[in-house]
Amino acid sequence: MSTIAEVIPSSAFRPAEAHAFKAAGEDFLYLVPSGAVFRMEGLCKDIVEFVRREPAMRSDIVAHFIDKGLELAEIEATIDDLDQAAVIASGFSKPPAPVVPLQKFPLQRVVLNVTNQCNLACTYCYEYSADKIAQQDGKPKYMTADIAESAVEMLILEAGGREGLHVTFFGGETLLNFNVMRTTVIYAERRAAELGKRIEFSLTTNATLLNETIVDFLSEHRIGVTVSIDGDQELNDKMRVFHDGRGSYSVIAPKIKELLKRHRTNSIGARVTLTSQVADVQRIYQHLTTELGFDSVGFSPATASPDRLYHIGTQKMDNILDSFAKLAWEYRDYAVEGKQHGFTNVSDTLKELNSGVSKAYPCGAGVGLLGVGTAGDISLCHRFVDSPVGKMGHVKEGGVDHEARGEFLATHHIGARYDCHTCWARPTCAGGCFHEAFVHYGETSAANLHYCDWIRGWNDLCLQILGEISVRNPQFLERFEN
Repeated sequence: MSTIAEVIPSSAFRPAEAHAFKAAGEDFLYLVPSGAVFRMEGLCKDIVEFVRREPAMRSDIVAHFIDKGLELAEIEATIDDLDQAAVIASGFSKPPAPVVPLQKFPLQRVVLNVTNQCNLACTYCYEYSADKIAQQDGKPKYMTADIAESAVEMLILEAGGREGLHVTFFGGETLLNFNVMRTTVIYAERRAAELGKRIEFSLTTNATLLNETIVDFLSEHRIGVTVSIDGDQELNDKMRVFHDGRGSYSVIAPKIKELLKRHRTNSIGARVTLTSQVADVQRIYQHLTTELGFDSVGFSPATASPDRLYHIGTQKMDNILDSFAKLAWEYRDYAVEGKQHGFTNVSDTLKELNSGVSKAYPCGAGVGLLGVGTAGDISLCHRFVDSPVGKMGHVKEGGVDHEARGEFLATHHIGARYDCHTCWARPTCAGGCFHEAFVHYGETSAANLHYCDWIRGWNDLCLQILGEISVRNPQFLERFEN
């Protein structure tokens, strides 16, 4: 029996690995694994279609299109362009392995879990629900200023030559430890100024503790804010409740409006957690933007084991994708008119697709980002703080454990996630969230197979949106280049 290599010469051209899609009446290719988007037209399109029917030698391609009346120089140049852009390929070599960062890859961001306490009892919370992985026994409830400042020094040390640094404050409910957050911001600003570096801040909050003093401080120090809220009163109060069962919406709605009114120096966005009971994406988006006044809203499904009542099943995830699609096409309409739309799930994905990102890792966890718990323990990210999984040192006892960090990077890149090797969406997904994988499969290195079809559907949708914008208002995409 002849092998494929014997039947097809290794030097024959064939289409490279790609995902085809249409937008604005045009044909496009999303090139894998480079992450580039290629618009198909003219002779380029004809040559790709020719070698798609059957791999062909350069001489056969040239002969075919000379017979069509084209000039030799144009044909040769187009073949070279397609080959160089990896739209077509020859040989049977494997795609290049992902670039794995060095063990001392510079840090860019540290997430400080300044408290492990919360004044809400949200049913789906990954820190306190039945799916929690943190082990907080014996850990202090609140981070001290000493630990926080040591974490800042760790960030400065591990950042190396990076000029731009970022500190994110997290919880529990972050503002329960506002005093330490405040002193840490002032300390970090002073240290950055001394070293000629730029430092930015952000925090996530449930908004229950916001007041004029806090809001003015956030505005003065240009601190970005993410507010966790799940929609209008009926939807929000299904899950986001106080410990006595009272809903939180009536408390936070006026505080959010005051935040949006007084804080204008940095972005303020809403983050919605979708569950089996809270999944009306369009209703939520409209309320948060038109009623409360958020400029941006992002949605994320709750991380939960399949047996949890609030877990989103496959059918409902498909329905959510349909709802996402309606908002995404609305985003397209805004973009064509040069207007900004607040659906950040689209903005974030378009930014990656437009830049041709091809990830070795799904996010910055363990790469450019580390989390720090109340006691000073360093973790893979904020979701693994105080967990035996993903431990990477202590801010006052030797700092970052580079051996543990290096081992993690070596075993969790996309090249090691074998289930992902043939997936066309791997440049943006890279296997999915490590915490999600651990909750579902008990292994941080597992691919999130339960989301694969959804991710491919979402990426295909966003590629269509990108293609539409690139044809109808390409100037809009310039905002993604910075």
